[in-house]
Amino acid sequence: MITVLFIGLAVLLFIGVPIAVCIGGAPLLAMAVAGNSRQMFIAAQRMITALDSTPLLAIPLFVYAGVIMGKGGISKQIVDFCYELFGWIDGSLGIVATIACMFFAAISGSAPATVAAIGSIMIPAMINDGYPPGFAAALVACGGIIGCIIPPSIPFVNYALITGQSVSELFAAGVIPGIIMGLALCLMTYVKARKNRWGSKMDGVHLDRVIKTFFKAIWAILMPVIILGGIYSGVFTPTEAAAVACVYGFLVSWLVYHALKPSDMMEISFESVKTSAMILFIVATANIFSFIVSTQQVPMKLSNLVLGITHSKALVLLLINIILLINGCFMETTASTFIYTPILYPLIKKLGVDPIQFGVIIVMNLTMGLVTPPLGINLFVADGLDKRVNFNEQVKNVWPLFIALVVVLMLVTYVPGFSTFLVELMRAYK
Repeated sequence: MITVLFIGLAVLLFIGVPIAVCIGGAPLLAMAVAGNSRQMFIAAQRMITALDSTPLLAIPLFVYAGVIMGKGGISKQIVDFCYELFGWIDGSLGIVATIACMFFAAISGSAPATVAAIGSIMIPAMINDGYPPGFAAALVACGGIIGCIIPPSIPFVNYALITGQSVSELFAAGVIPGIIMGLALCLMTYVKARKNRWGSKMDGVHLDRVIKTFFKAIWAILMPVIILGGIYSGVFTPTEAAAVACVYGFLVSWLVYHALKPSDMMEISFESVKTSAMILFIVATANIFSFIVSTQQVPMKLSNLVLGITHSKALVLLLINIILLINGCFMETTASTFIYTPILYPLIKKLGVDPIQFGVIIVMNLTMGLVTPPLGINLFVADGLDKRVNFNEQVKNVWPLFIALVVVLMLVTYVPGFSTFLVELMRAYK
């Protein structure tokens, strides 16, 4: 039955069937071949129960908040403020683009939303300032990954739903790795810009302009403070925080920045519903896949197989990283999370890996697939933001940046403190 399950999934993916249908169709095919009609009746029930979850509400709400903020002028205020702070450094616009992605990551929870919001401003600006179009697009595409690491994060919500881990603790675990990823991209940009003499820079920091842009951006800067501060202080749950983000984002975009009006909400709602429906369809069908995997004892068999080869935690984690990075080239993040987490989670628990740390590892791995072809969703989003960007040139420029992110991934994998330090502080003060 398991053989039919995985072969069926591979065939459906190969012939181009939509990913959610692949994940739901492969288990149904396996049940049909096995002649287990009773399990086929259970499949519909499992799809419904998969969506009957209050924490799951955070996903469409964070998607909604991300679309509101992308269209509401918030990203422009963040970019202007970052430029006044960092515009005097070699590679200034590239560094500003990365830091703006980090700020926006603390608001949106979505990688493609971060690329679209920041890239629409920064890619044309970088090209006009003398950066190669391929590098400008590649940098923003890689910066967009941070949108899934720095909280709030939709992939962390998915991981929490599968494993029962705390969403708040997973959010806290993503802060330091996300910041280090941003710093790695900034360093690569600085080195390349200084070596190739890309772009211009300001003649120093002008305090008056910093203060002016700060006060213009204060409402945007306060947003992650309110969202994350509310979660960690216990004022509201991550799900409630997503609702607060929607309301706050709309009010600021409408009343402060005047970039949105109530009549725009229908278009924003429609775009959010399309994205959310795609994610939730995958969540529903993935529950059938997970059900078959668990009933056929795949996690236990995999654990026994791996531990029969080696008991080295370091080697097993390296193999997991390699497998997940390769998988990211071909499969969307949400689907991969729901397929791999139930299989690998029991194995890492046997090895004594902290489940919170593993949550960061698996999310980092799978979201890095957003910049690796042929899937590379972030690459396609960035490519469409300026006609001067050549996709092949963008892919060439991605690889050095991708390698820098892999180095950060290895640090997070083998130095647990990067992901668990803030979590332990949270637990200590509870």
